[in-house]
Amino acid sequence: MVYITEDLIRRRAEHNDCEILTLEEVSLHQQEIEKIEHIDRWCRELRILYLQNNLIPKIENLGRLKKLEYLNLALNNIEVVENLEGCESLQKLDLTVNFVGLLSSVDSLKNNIHLRELFLVGNPCTEFQGYRQYVVAALPQLKWLDGMEISRSERIRASQGLEQVRRRIREQETEYLRRKEEQREQEEQRKKEKKPGYDGRWYTDINNPGSQDNKENQELKENPRSPEEEEEEQEREFWHTPCAFTPESRLEAHRHLEEKRNTNRNRETEKKTKAPRTLITADGRVMNVNEPRLAFSLTEDEDANTVVLDLAVYRHMDTSLLDVDVQPTYARVCVKGKIFQVVLPAEVKPDSSTAQRSQTTGHLVLRMPRAEGELKVKKNVPRPRRETQSCSSSTEDRKNKIPERLEVDSSRRTSVDIANIVQNTRGAPVEGSKTSHPEDFSEGFLDDPEVPPLI
Repeated sequence: MVYITEDLIRRRAEHNDCEILTLEEVSLHQQEIEKIEHIDRWCRELRILYLQNNLIPKIENLGRLKKLEYLNLALNNIEVVENLEGCESLQKLDLTVNFVGLLSSVDSLKNNIHLRELFLVGNPCTEFQGYRQYVVAALPQLKWLDGMEISRSERIRASQGLEQVRRRIREQETEYLRRKEEQREQEEQRKKEKKPGYDGRWYTDINNPGSQDNKENQELKENPRSPEEEEEEQEREFWHTPCAFTPESRLEAHRHLEEKRNTNRNRETEKKTKAPRTLITADGRVMNVNEPRLAFSLTEDEDANTVVLDLAVYRHMDTSLLDVDVQPTYARVCVKGKIFQVVLPAEVKPDSSTAQRSQTTGHLVLRMPRAEGELKVKKNVPRPRRETQSCSSSTEDRKNKIPERLEVDSSRRTSVDIANIVQNTRGAPVEGSKTSHPEDFSEGFLDDPEVPPLI
């Protein structure tokens, strides 16, 4: 339900610099308004008022508009012409396509002596026999009725036999009210008989197992429809079910359309809603996030033993739109609802951290002291194993063993007599022996007994 508010009238008064006290014309059409209120107190200077194509059921709260000349209430739910006696300057009244069934209610317009034009096209009262003659005779100040000029001769003929026409109009009004009451009772009975069935379907006879409605419901139980098919079926049933054109049916159609729009709007909102960004994973790993896409620098001040974060926040943005959260291992800044989060290179002290805003550049500078006693993780480098050679190595190990090569230092120039290198055919001397045969040694060898043997 839409109410007439001061903001609504001001938005419609742009041509008057949004001033409503001196407003002379306002258009409030197609606003789904269901009640006229506040206008006669806020806009005393109104001359033209447009309220067509709304859901207004009653003419009210317009009696203080002494300067009102034109009132448009076409395409509403008005059933009685009333409460316009205070509109002394009213010249034109448009009630096209409403539900005015009491034609005698136009007698209330006799006091509007300046009324010149009246439109009642599309109302039930226009189908009454003698309708035009009655209105012309009841409102002698009228010049035009339903867009047709009232001639002098027509006014004279209308005044003749007015009592007989008035009696006939009253009889037709009584019949109209009776038929209207019957339609209302039938509509209420139809709603009472209808009860929600399986999957939202409607059926009437729940006590008769062999009824056609119960057979359809049984089929639906065996072969249920998808939600889209069910919604389409309900929409088709709503618009194709015959009903009387009454203010209640028009209001019900409006409620149905409004509910449909809200449902579609909610679906579009759900589609556009993005999945929440992951700031910390399930295993506790902190993610780097830069939703506002701001430039930043993260450095370490070795002299002050602090970690410095310089975030290039918008220069003219209010500081109240920033929310800073420093944790031992990461820093998070919320910039106008967007998250900036960065993992720190070292563990810091959140309680001793400071946040400052530059007055020239607008940058946000966070200074976070490093935590004392920080544990630094060292990588363990595996040491190569020493391979011990056993004296009793197997033949297979010897085959797989890489031969060791002797490297000769080229810097030391030694002369080796390759010609004197001969193979010892007599065998090597026995270790630990002090004496040996002279033939076992080379020429010029002196065996000194004081020299201990080689071990």
